[in-house]
Amino acid sequence: MDALAEAFRLIITLDADLYEILWLSIRVSLVALAIAAVIGLPLGTYLAITDFPGRKLCILLLNALMGMPPVVVGLMVYLLLSRSGPLGWMGLLYTPTAMIIAQVVLITPIIAALSNQVIESLHQEYHDTFYSMGVTGRRAVAAYLVDARYALTTCILAGFGRAIAEVGAVIIVGGNIDHLTRVMTTAIALETSKGNLTLALALGAVLLTMSLLVNALVIGVREYAEKRQYA
Repeated sequence: MDALAEAFRLIITLDADLYEILWLSIRVSLVALAIAAVIGLPLGTYLAITDFPGRKLCILLLNALMGMPPVVVGLMVYLLLSRSGPLGWMGLLYTPTAMIIAQVVLITPIIAALSNQVIESLHQEYHDTFYSMGVTGRRAVAAYLVDARYALTTCILAGFGRAIAEVGAVIIVGGNIDHLTRVMTTAIALETSKGNLTLALALGAVLLTMSLLVNALVIGVREYAEKRQYA
């Protein structure tokens, strides 16, 4: 109980170390989310509305990548960015950029697969209309993305929730370096192993609050979309 009380004191008094870790976590996750959304949303939409040989295999692969173990992603990015790897000359390993790359690889399949499911159901409704109007290619992708914006927002929020809670991949490529690559999840793991439960509990409380907020936003977006749909 003493550790819990001290943890809340750290949050209330705006402890510098705690909020440095919090800000880095949010910054890395938001940048990774933006990149993943730019890649994943058009990709999922394209797979939903385009028929080509191997399409089902691509969708199957995308769904399989949703459950890809984070440590495997971390290992892949580590090998890519290590000094002996193809991108080792860039010196990105153990930097926030490496963590962003790992999160992009991790959450892009999630956003793409979820958006594919959303757009595929919408495509069944709009296909004949778009075909008669000659709306194809990039115009069709843009139209679907705009029309399904509320449902796709929940896909993006799901990606953010996955990114902010990630530990396995970012600790491999980031190294959990103090004041450089230490984010909430890696700091919780480290501080718990050190027996510093105060900071670990404070970070855990913040992370849990963020998770609840993300889920509340998902529910709020869904309810708002339903009201707009039937208004």
